[in-house]
This record gives sequence, structure tokens and C-alpha cells, in this order.
Amino acid sequence: MKTIQLIDRTLRDAVESRETVLSFKEKLEMARSLDRLKVDRIELPPVGDSKADQLFNKSVAAALTTPLCAVVPINDTRIEMIWDSIHTSRHPSLNVEVPCSPVQMEYAAHKKAPALLEAISAQVRACRNYCEDVGFTATDATRAERGFLADAIRSAVEAGAGRVILCDTAGVMLPDEFAAFAASVMKDAAVSESVHWAVQINNAMHMTCASAVAAIAKGIDGLICSAFPGNAVSLDQIADFVRLRGEDLNIAIGLRVTELRRTLGQLQWLMSSHSTESSTLPRSMGQEDNSGISLTASDDAAAVAKVVSQLGYDLSDEDNARVYEAFRRVAVKKGFVTSLELDAIVASTAMQVPSTYRIESYVINSGNVITATANITLDRNGQQLRGVSVGDGPIDAAFLAIEQIIGHHYELDDFQIQAVTEGREAMGSALVKLRADGRVYAGNGISTDIIGAAIRAYISALNKIIYEEV
Repeated sequence: MKTIQLIDRTLRDAVESRETVLSFKEKLEMARSLDRLKVDRIELPPVGDSKADQLFNKSVAAALTTPLCAVVPINDTRIEMIWDSIHTSRHPSLNVEVPCSPVQMEYAAHKKAPALLEAISAQVRACRNYCEDVGFTATDATRAERGFLADAIRSAVEAGAGRVILCDTAGVMLPDEFAAFAASVMKDAAVSESVHWAVQINNAMHMTCASAVAAIAKGIDGLICSAFPGNAVSLDQIADFVRLRGEDLNIAIGLRVTELRRTLGQLQWLMSSHSTESSTLPRSMGQEDNSGISLTASDDAAAVAKVVSQLGYDLSDEDNARVYEAFRRVAVKKGFVTSLELDAIVASTAMQVPSTYRIESYVINSGNVITATANITLDRNGQQLRGVSVGDGPIDAAFLAIEQIIGHHYELDDFQIQAVTEGREAMGSALVKLRADGRVYAGNGISTDIIGAAIRAYISALNKIIYEEV
């Protein structure tokens, strides 16, 4: 039985989509969902200039057990930084991505064929300095000149690449045509039999699964897949095919099929419900702690600091020490501490800074027959700053009014509310986590008015951001 390797690019498709905007936390939850499917490898989105991209890779590397693959464009010289963002993951790999058609190699790589061959060898060798598992992706391969494509593959393999991915970017080949193309390229390249071959097929003609199966019959042993059909083979289609005909064709996959339907439904709902317009200001009214994280009094400072880092915080040694002291007080008393409780500990003990913004006053109007409005006045260095906004609920309106005052939008990574005392005059506690330049800043607010607690928590997190930026 031949086991087909599945390389999943769902995360990359989600991040590169122009129709959706996902928060850092939503992308991390998507990664965790894919991890449960047990695909053979997860391809991460390319690392841009933002520190948030590096932090996302590090967070995924710490949270997942599935091997990760980071993309290294042919002209990217930041290999060390890219490797550093994933090197702590299980079996990490690097993948050199090269445009191989005549038009794309000059447009995207800005190189003629001879110079591009030299660049391929140099880039693969540079990646091998950090990682033994290096792949080579020939984008737009079906429109490349066959002689150059074979030379490019040989150059990559001789430099140390152990995996070759052929991309039908156009997606206009019929299944038998694509299978013949793949067989011809493998024959022309004439590389070692130990090299693994995979294909990525565009779904322009809705034939990705048929083309993939035809290529497998010619010797291909890996597929680029995605939960969102378009740039790759659909996960559910290949799963259905293997279930119905895999035994007849002597092929199998390691995908956890029992988890597939539910996970795909969650991912597709997440993408469809986060259009560019609706996700500009994500608002979460609290959530259950389903992270599975639970620390006990026996956990040492290093274990607590590791979990704090997994939650997205980048704290100094001094702040980590403060968090651990507070953690110990809670853990000794109640026996364990969840991630939500650890969030609150970080918010109340770490990065305590002078208040740049102070709440002067706020007036909130809300009801079932009117649109929620917020009128907030903040004090900054003796200057009264006022913001008025409407929103989807009183807390959303309040946060938008604050953003109007400061003239900036920070990604709302998380928002939690809970009662800390009982009775009609109960105290409410709010936790707000804002993300700026890849770092998470948490603020905590307490008040008998839960809206007031939320505003105070937002201002607390905001003051920490301002203090770091000065």
C-alpha cells in the first residue's frame, strides 16, 4: 500500500485571501484545528516584514505537533530569521519557492535563466546550513520551458533538496495531460530515487482530484491540499476518493478522516464569517477556556514562562518573575491555574506602567430599539480628548470611541468578562488583550459597571502599548 503524503496549505490560503481578515488568535485556532487532522505537513504563510508574522510562526511551532514547513522565496535573504521562527517545532523544514516560467522568473525573481539556476543552488545550500529537510517548489511549472525546469530541479537536488513540488498554477491541463507532464519531468530531471515528488494543482477546471490521482499513478507521492479548494487539492475530495477507491488502487493517506467534516465546517464558517468589512474590528464577548492548558503548584517558573509565551506575551525576565509569584499564590490556594486565569494574572501584574491616558468620563446609551452609542472623554497630560461613536453593542461603541480619540486601531486579540463577587452589587472584571507589532498587551479593569470595567481594561492595555512605543 502506497501512502500519499499530504502537505496542507490551508493557513497560507486563509492569510493570503483578499476577502477575509483573520486575527492572530483566529489564525492560531485554525492551525490547532489542522493539527488535529494529522496531515503530514503544514505549510505556513510566508514571513513578511511584520514582527507579528515571526511571532505567529513561533506560537504555532510551540502549540502544534504536526511538522511545519516555512516558505523561503528565491530572493529572500532572511533565511536565519525564517528558520528561527519555526526551529522549535517537530521536524521543521524549509521550502525554496521559485517561479519557473519565462514570464514569472523575470517578473517575480528578476533573473534570466542562467542566473536563476545559480540562485537556486545558492538558496538551497543556504537553507541546508540550517535544516536538513529542504524542499524545492517550481511555481508555474506547467508553463516553464522543459529543459530549464529539468535543470532547475537538478540544481536544487544537487544542492541538497530532498523534495520537489511541481505546480500547475494555471490549472488548465486535463488529468491525463498533467499526469504525462509529471512523468516527463521526473524522467527528464533524472534525479535520485530518494527524492520525494509532490504536485500542487489549481482548481480552475474543478479537476484537481482527478489530476492528482492520475499523477499518483505515474509516481507522484505527495499532494498539496487545502480546506479551501482553489489553489490545491481539496482535503475532503481526496479523503472521499481514497475511502471509495484507495484500496483498489493500493493507495492510502494518514489523514484523520473522523475529524475532517467537523474541522472543515469550522474552518469554512470562520472564513465565510470574516469578510474584510466585518472583521476590521473583531470583538469577542468572552469565551470558555478550551486550550487544554492547566498549570499546578508543582510547575516551576520556566514552565509558567513557556505557557505565558504560548499565550502570545513577550515579557521581560522581571515581569516573568512577577507573574510566577502571583501564579504561585493562586495555584497554592486552589490547586491549578487555567490559561484564562493566567491571562488575568499577566494583565494585573506584568508591565505595570504610568498612565498616559486616564478616564475622565463616559456616557453609554444602549437599548433594544436604539443603536448603541458611546461618548468618552480621556485625559492625556491635562488635555481633554473626546470621542463619540456608535457600535454593535455598548462595549463595541466604547472601544470605537477610544480608537477615535487615539487615532489608531489595535487588533483586539481577546476580551473576557466575569463576575468577581456575588449579589446585585457584584464587582465585574474585564480582561482586554490588544496586539501591537506582534506583541500582546493585556489590561485588567474592575468595576460594579461591567462596561466601565471593559473601558478601564482597554485603557490599561493601551497605556502599556504607549509606554513601549515612547
